[in-house]
This record gives sequence, structure tokens and C-alpha cells, in this order.
Amino acid sequence: MVNITSDAQSGSIDWFDPSSATTFVYNPGDIAWVLASTALVWLMIPGVGFFYSGLLRRKNALSMIWASMMTLAVVSFQWFFWGYSLAFSETGSAYIGDLRYFGLKGVLEKPSIGSTRIPAIAFCVFQLMFAAITPILAIGAIAERGRLGPVMVFVFIWSTIVYDPIACWTWNSNGWSYVLGGLDFAGGTPVHISSGTAALAISIYLGKRRGYGTERLAYKPHNTTYVVLGTVFLWFGWFGFNGGSALAANLRAVQACIVTNLAASVGGLTWMLWDYRLERKWSAVGFCSGAIAGLVAITPASGFVGSPAAVLFGFMAGTLCNFATQLKFVFGYDDCLDIFASHAIGGVIGNVLTGLFAQASVAGFDGAAEIPGGWLDHHYIQLGYQIADSVAGMSYSFVMTTVILWILHFIPGLRLRATEEAEILGIDDAEMGEFAYDYVGIDLGSGGGHAYRDDTHSHGALPAPAGGREPRHHPAHLHKAHDGGSSVEGDELEKRGAEATVH
Repeated sequence: MVNITSDAQSGSIDWFDPSSATTFVYNPGDIAWVLASTALVWLMIPGVGFFYSGLLRRKNALSMIWASMMTLAVVSFQWFFWGYSLAFSETGSAYIGDLRYFGLKGVLEKPSIGSTRIPAIAFCVFQLMFAAITPILAIGAIAERGRLGPVMVFVFIWSTIVYDPIACWTWNSNGWSYVLGGLDFAGGTPVHISSGTAALAISIYLGKRRGYGTERLAYKPHNTTYVVLGTVFLWFGWFGFNGGSALAANLRAVQACIVTNLAASVGGLTWMLWDYRLERKWSAVGFCSGAIAGLVAITPASGFVGSPAAVLFGFMAGTLCNFATQLKFVFGYDDCLDIFASHAIGGVIGNVLTGLFAQASVAGFDGAAEIPGGWLDHHYIQLGYQIADSVAGMSYSFVMTTVILWILHFIPGLRLRATEEAEILGIDDAEMGEFAYDYVGIDLGSGGGHAYRDDTHSHGALPAPAGGREPRHHPAHLHKAHDGGSSVEGDELEKRGAEATVH
């Protein structure tokens, strides 16, 4: 029998701890908000799949949607098995928890490590959604050239060795960053820096896609509607992602929702305006990319900063993440979805700005939290804490992800890189035998400055992008006429791959 009682007058749920003779009171409204936020964050996971899918060529579109749901399933088991215990056991070390809650044993009515206002089981399922969304952000880096079977193994191992320790040191009361005084309200380092840096490691390990840097990969996102739909799911769910991290239905949760929406709005407008200078077009993909960059940046700060600061978060993320997309051209890695630029760089921007603009008064909106604040509160060392946490998260994620990838590389059947034939046919056909659509367009047009072959889209004199959300910035090519387009010649295998996907 669970040792709880219900207060008929107030509606609260009471749990009596016999060891300390203390009664803990859970407010049903707080529990309801955390459960609602759990559902909101759940919706973000397929949102990532749709967002990534829309940015790719249609012959690879279904694989990213599949990956999002697969990740949710694998991490749900991993979290039950030992993930929650490794991240949030109270008896763990400064770096990783122990197996006290193995198989969720003892996780039910006791106060959670995150807040005594909600029971551990509510905190557990809420944090599961954070653990599940992080790997799918990272494995977008396998797009168009990764094998799906080994990815399932990679997700389980990566969640255990990379995500759980970083979550422990950030949010567990024993964690070194938590004890040091690092401020991360909703996952700047555990979610965004870790996944973005892991994506960089995956991109380097897998190498470039076939035809990288040539017209062969000069494609536009195949389904902008999917990109917008994914952004809608993400933006909507982020109210639970950040607002729910207050772990109670209070003013701090409301403030987190306010700054979340504001940073996303400013980030989207900023990125779109920066892109407008390139082609004098109002890009939906640019707006969506900027909105997500703003959401990433505000994540660690959402429970610590006021609304005016959120405007700066959105502007800085929309600007710096936009220009960070050019790093892949400078250093020669093929991050076709710009995950490192949007999530790792965006997370660092958010962490650093948190060190500058965190306010004790805002944290106190819940009536309980006490922090020294950031530079606005003349607590200057806070910036050092934020940078230390960011550097540790990036370094640990990059090194450990690389180690995992190379260990799998030498285990028969677990190498992540797909064959060249699979890449040409498309991952959907080669790995799944299913397709996002009933057709693939072949030579849909042959004149008027537009020519297509299997999602390859030539714009005449404009430079060939490398696919994904943001092309190479070429001011010298601005305003040139779109003429002289011609289709890209493929080999016999490509033709066969295209024909195989026509139903």
C-alpha cells in the first residue's frame, strides 16, 4: 500500500516520511502541469523528425521520421533500465549516479530530487522526454548516409555514457556543475551542447556524402511544409520544455514561457532577415531555423532572465548560429542539417548569456529559488561557471561520441556508415524498403531555368549549396539571374534507384 493520504479540503496529496517524521505535500496542480509538460515535450520528438525530414531529399525523408520514434522507444527502455538512476540517484557521485533506482525500483511517491513539490515518478517521466529528444537531435547527422540498425545500438550506448553523466553533473544535487553554481534551467548543456557536439563527431566519422561540394548535392529542402510543421511541434512543445522545468505551476513557469516565445520570435525574424540579404527572398526555412536557434539559446536561461534579455538571446542566436552554419565549409565536414551550428553553438550562446543576464529576482518568481545571479546582479564569477560547464560538455560529448563510433566501427554488423549503393538508392529504400511518398520526381522540368533530378535543383548561376537548411554565403553571386539551369547527370545506379522509388 502506498503511504499517501489525500486532503479532502485542499485537494493536496500528502506523503509522510517516517524516517524524518516529515510530511511532504504535493499539489495536484503542480503534478498536472508537469504531466502536461511531459506530453508537450513528447510532441517535440516527432517534431524533430519532421523538421529533419523536410530538409533532406525525398528518398531519405522517411528515415528521419522513423529515427525520431525509434529513439523515443529505445531511450524509454534505457531510462527504465538504468538511465534515470544513473542521472538522478541521490547517492551518486559528482559525475554519474549509481544503480539505486535500477528498473525504477523505489521510484514512486517519495519527493523527487528535482523538487519536493512533486513525487519522484512524475519527475522521472518528465525527465525521460529530455533524455529521449537529445539523441534524435544528434543522430540527424547520419542523414542520407547512415545505417539504421546500428543507430539503435548507438542511441542506447550514447544515452548511457554521454547524456546520463552530463545530466547528472548539471541537475543532480551531487553533480559537480550543480555544486559549483552553474545555471542551466532546462538543458543548455545536457540537451543542446551534448547533441550538437555529438552531431559534429558523427559527421566527421561518417565523412562526406557522395557528390559533396558539387551540383550533385545542390538541392533545396524537399518539403518545406514538413520543416514548418516540425517547427510548429517544437515551438509548441518548448512551452513544456522550459515552462515545465519550473516543476510547478507558478509565476516562474509563466515567465519561462514568456521568454521562450519571445526569444523564438526574435530569433526567427533575425535569421530570416540575414538570409534575405542573400537572395532577396523571405525564407520560411530561414525563419524556422532562427526560431529554433532562439529556443535553443533561451533554454538554459528561461527560468533566470527577464523579458528584455530574451530579445537579445533571440537576436544573438539568430545571428551567430546563422553565420556558424558556414563553419562546415571552412573546416570541410558534412553536417548537412547544421546541427552543430544550431544546437552546440546555440547552447553555448545561451549558457554564456545566462552568466551575464541571470537575475536572482527572476529565479525567485517561484517563491523558493535563491541564486546569486549573473553580471546584472554583480556576480561576475558566474560567467566563468557557465563557460566551464559549456567547455566540459562539448569536450566530453565529442570525445566519448567519437570513442563509441569507432568501437562500433570494429564490431561486425554495427558500423554506422552506409554503402555507396545505399546512399545512391536512398536510405528509405535501402534500409527500410518503404517511402515517405508514392513517387520520386524525375526530370520534372527541363527548361525555364529550373531542372530537377531526384531532388537536385539547379538555380543557374547561383552557387550550389551542400543541402540542408543554409547554403554557403556568397555575396559575390547575389542578384544574378536564374538562367541556364541543367539537370545533374547521374550514373546507372542512380537511375535505377530513382526508378525503384516510383510506384
